[in-house]
Amino acid sequence: MTGEIATDRDVADEARSETGATFDAAGAITRLVVVTPVYEDRAASASLFRELAAVFGERLFVVAVDDGSVREPVDPSALAGANVTGTVITLRRNVGHQRAIAIGLSYVAADLAGSDRLVVMDCDGEDVPRSIVELLGAEAPDVDVVVAERRGRVETLRFRLFYQLYKFLFWLLSGRKIGFGNFMAMKPSAAKRLAAMNELWIHAAACVLTSKLRVATCPVDRGPRYADRSKMNFSGLALHGFRGLMVFAEDVLLRVGIACAFVAAFCVLASVAAVFLKLNGFATPGWFSVALGVLFIVFLQTGAITLIALLFTGVMRGASATVADYREFIGEIRHVERTHASVAR
Repeated sequence: MTGEIATDRDVADEARSETGATFDAAGAITRLVVVTPVYEDRAASASLFRELAAVFGERLFVVAVDDGSVREPVDPSALAGANVTGTVITLRRNVGHQRAIAIGLSYVAADLAGSDRLVVMDCDGEDVPRSIVELLGAEAPDVDVVVAERRGRVETLRFRLFYQLYKFLFWLLSGRKIGFGNFMAMKPSAAKRLAAMNELWIHAAACVLTSKLRVATCPVDRGPRYADRSKMNFSGLALHGFRGLMVFAEDVLLRVGIACAFVAAFCVLASVAAVFLKLNGFATPGWFSVALGVLFIVFLQTGAITLIALLFTGVMRGASATVADYREFIGEIRHVERTHASVAR
């Protein structure tokens, strides 16, 4: 047991050393603000607070957004027990993972100083606190946001296949590549820009892609979950993925309209070819009417889809860009102060 404790202390000391060097290299970062959504995951969030405190110490400020938990709400004593300064934001109801991130980011964005850095991460343990050091280390003057890319995945074969299919469809429909999630570090200016975008309430990663911010990627390892299994099932993951496409709805609709226009043009050309074959006696009995009928139906369908896509594109362009007021979702805000300095080991 003593050996295990010594090993943990060595790891914590090494992490603090790396963290100090990274803070200095990144330009005297004075405070690290971590925003993490929590839903019915009290044990995992408490473990995250302890690990963050072990790595970042007094520079750390945690904003835990309790997404309407009923059975296991976040207890501020978990922050106090980890000796972490922070805030627990309890929402009036469950609004979903992405909206919880948007509320937390909007809450802290206005108060960030130029020397602060903000990190968004999940509380389940798969986003490793020590990887924050790598994200901050990848920061540069011409980079606004550093996003984490997984070095490797340990999910099931079905998940990996559907994930690759999703990335292909995302690229095909939106013209953009996506290979990261919510784990990211950013400068205060980037946080304030994202907080002013209504896309953040739909899908955080897609919002970063459409924000025009300068983005860098940083490969990181995926950690084991602190407790229990993921509450996100396959249907939830699929819905989350398609919400990412909703951010680029205008581009998707335009591409669908163009594809339908090409199909309609092909139908016209194929109909002309069918008439030519009929007039020159190359068509078998009944073939011409069937072919022309099928092509005519396809032409009408693609024409209708093109019209609908263009109409929706106009609606998307004319839609209001008003950002939701995050304060309407907050039920209670509880602050926790750091009680004592870390004991040097």
